[in-house]
Amino acid sequence: MLAKGLYRLGVRSLHLQLASLGSIVLCLSLWIRAKTIDQEERGNAERRAIFVGLWPPMFWLIGDSIQQHER
Repeated sequence: MLAKGLYRLGVRSLHLQLASLGSIVLCLSLWIRAKTIDQEERGNAERRAIFVGLWPPMFWLIGDSIQQHER
């Protein structure tokens, strides 16, 4: 239902697969940045990187669902 609605709105599987790869890059950059900041703020920065790291599988799987509608 979600995939069908997104497909009707013009979202294609490639868009979500690119978003998935982009969120991996964002996660890695946040993680590297977390290693360069002060110890007091490091925990929050690492949690932010882990939170962003949860996005890629979701984007990828929604993209796969939309890909079924593209066929």
